[in-house]
Amino acid sequence: MKLAVVGGGSTYTPELIDGFARLRDTLPIEELVLVDPAAERLELVGGLARRIFAKQGHPGRIVTTSDVDAGVADADAVLLQLRVGGQAARQQDETWPLECGCVGQETTGAGGLAKALRTVPVVLDIAERVRRTNPDAWIIDFTNPVGIVTRALLQAGHKAVGLCNVAIGFQRKFAAHLGVDPARVHLDHVGLNHLTWELGARLGGPEGENVLPGLLAEHGEAIAADLRMPQTLVDRLGVVPSYYLRYYYQHDEVVRELATKPSRAAEVAEMERQLLTMYGDPALDEKPELLAKRGGAFYSEAAVDLAASLLGGGGSPYQVVNTYNNGTLPFLPDDAVIEVQASVGKEGATPLAVPSLDPLFSGLIANVTAYEDLALHAALHGGRDRVFKALLAHPLIGQYAYAEQLTDKLVAHNREHLAWA
Repeated sequence: MKLAVVGGGSTYTPELIDGFARLRDTLPIEELVLVDPAAERLELVGGLARRIFAKQGHPGRIVTTSDVDAGVADADAVLLQLRVGGQAARQQDETWPLECGCVGQETTGAGGLAKALRTVPVVLDIAERVRRTNPDAWIIDFTNPVGIVTRALLQAGHKAVGLCNVAIGFQRKFAAHLGVDPARVHLDHVGLNHLTWELGARLGGPEGENVLPGLLAEHGEAIAADLRMPQTLVDRLGVVPSYYLRYYYQHDEVVRELATKPSRAAEVAEMERQLLTMYGDPALDEKPELLAKRGGAFYSEAAVDLAASLLGGGGSPYQVVNTYNNGTLPFLPDDAVIEVQASVGKEGATPLAVPSLDPLFSGLIANVTAYEDLALHAALHGGRDRVFKALLAHPLIGQYAYAEQLTDKLVAHNREHLAWA
């Protein structure tokens, strides 16, 4: 089995490598290719990756290359984890929206749109290269904004599934509160990427007992604190929202907070400098503790599980993924991409049935889906007016004056990445 990771020079990658090494019986990789244009950085990550495999006794071969075509050739699956523009672009995404009093974040709001505009054309180019070399290869997208990127891939006819680590994070935390094996916790996870709610937590599978009410009663304070939301809000919702809902439910408070502290991009950039120095140490043969603060917790376990199921191995029968709606949420178009529990196998992902949603949730999902449709249209076809309409449709913006200002700022800060600008 051959896997390729595009964006393999990311400081995330040792987390992925550690999972591949530990879970080699689930996903028996013979060749792993790390693809990245940043040659020096790639060699640091690749060197550590080989040492991790060697320490854990993994027999697979790790190859590094800057050549996308060579890297993905004959791959059974290709994982995408790239960041167009690097941390410098992220720093901009997180700062210029604040100048208009709007949330500055890399996956939602105006910053999220900027990332989508930079990313979709690049990802589609890579996917076409994959299709030319191996049309049967699965594409697993971890590149944000995952919902929009996955929709672009699916609409272009690629064999693609989107992956996010939010759900597996909740699964692990709920399991810890319950004192059970995480594999026993099945989440009723519903929504869009970075706009989801845990409607239930069931023991043993989709038909198992829903223990979420008891979890909230006994551990509500800790769960709310982890979300950085008031416990009274979580109690009134009666479900557990993704921490990304904080940008919606506490918008003004978050804007004030973001304006008074260093950006997350600045923190991550400093962390990456430290990590790359560590990766260059020939004595290091395991992922360093600092990597846990970088983000992407449990990404490796989720990626291994998904790849194993898609390639016909021993992955879990039900997993939270991003895939076509196809009637699952009846108030959305079939070609909207949703993030829900799905049955996953060699034929792809089929969403499980979802109960009727409270309008409090379905209304916001419908609104953000409309924005994502406009955002993808802007990413595919360009043009200032398309960008403006997407911004105006976003519930975190929604005002003419803000949309006008943010459109100008977005184009100015991303001109080098926008072919039409």
